Amino acid sequence: MSAKPLKVGLLGCGVVGTEVVRILTEQADHLEARVGARLEIAGIAVRRAGRERDIAVDPALVTTDAQALVSRGDLDLVIEVIGGLEPARGLILTALEHGASVVTANKALLAEDGPTLFAAAEKYQRDLYFEAAVAGAIPILRPLRESLAGDDVTKVMGIVNGTTNYILDKMDSTGAGFDEALEEAQALGYAEADPTADIEGFDAAAKAALLASLAFHTRVSIADVHREGITEVTATDIASAREMGCVVKSLAICELDEATDSVSARVYPAMIPVTHPLASVRDAYNAVFVESKAAGQLMFYGRGAGGAPTASAVLGDLVSAARNRLKGVPGVGESSYTQRAVRPVGQAMTRYHVSLDVADKAGVLAAVAQAFAEHDVSIQTVRQEGRGSDAELVVVTHTATDAALSGTVEALRDMDIVREVSSVMRVEGE
Repeated sequence: MSAKPLKVGLLGCGVVGTEVVRILTEQADHLEARVGARLEIAGIAVRRAGRERDIAVDPALVTTDAQALVSRGDLDLVIEVIGGLEPARGLILTALEHGASVVTANKALLAEDGPTLFAAAEKYQRDLYFEAAVAGAIPILRPLRESLAGDDVTKVMGIVNGTTNYILDKMDSTGAGFDEALEEAQALGYAEADPTADIEGFDAAAKAALLASLAFHTRVSIADVHREGITEVTATDIASAREMGCVVKSLAICELDEATDSVSARVYPAMIPVTHPLASVRDAYNAVFVESKAAGQLMFYGRGAGGAPTASAVLGDLVSAARNRLKGVPGVGESSYTQRAVRPVGQAMTRYHVSLDVADKAGVLAAVAQAFAEHDVSIQTVRQEGRGSDAELVVVTHTATDAALSGTVEALRDMDIVREVSSVMRVEGE
């Protein structure tokens, strides 16, 4: 016999919110069987009450007063899908204070001020779940938080932004330039009219902060994440990667340095070998590659954005929070017991691909090699392409710190024989 219905408040009824309403309505009986109680929509807060939506919504449930909705005191669960920092932060805190568990997809807020929200959830003994905040429908946060809780995760590397992956994939597969690939992504709805959050890496950086926090049991904010966008990636970079047996991907990388007991989180475009599982992630798909001591290597793959995939993750969290509500106990909360330091990107070790336009004369290679050596950057391979004014040196290094490579590049730019440092790109995945 099912318990009395659990009342659900929804903040936002846009693309994701509409899909949440649809699933809650169409799958009501199945969800009741899985939870043990009916999930009943008790109110929907929106900006404009009269707006037409893709699904019929009972007008009696709709309100433009979100604060009043979360302050009612009779809600068991609140879903926040409005995004942004405010008023989302205040609404979530109010919902927790008034006794509701919260499910959110708000990566930006969690990456900016997660500790405040987690502290409130602990204070009021309520759940704060956010699976939908990273990689859409892909279940990655729960495995990090629960399935791998008995293991030591050492690295998380992923493609967590579908827009950038679509653009880079089209540049690689069709030869399109960046602007052309971006326009196509916008035409297909993969990129916003203002794509800055995606192409400059802000979206991926927020997700990297959440992944690092969960993987390494320490608090990592978006301010701790080194971020580089993909706007400087050129057709030459794509071609150079292909010549090395690589592809260019925008990667979120979270890594544990056991020697210093510190963590790093960074987002940037990098070359990865075509043999790496992430290299085959095409179109607007996402994937996250996890390395841990006991489980080894794990791969999570699927659609990383869109109304239905994101709503799927929201509903998964909602079911878990509802079950906990019936039991009268909260689920797993924040785990930040390690309190590890966050290592600056300048200390992170990786390989680099450096292309130089150089003078075509004797001694150039020796002088360039000397510049690398003086900054303790070891060269793995070097090749010369072209002659005369088209002469180019392509250098691939062994692992080096970002700081050492930056010093090398500055020294190269000061050399008369180097006309231009035309490309510097990291090489990951080996």
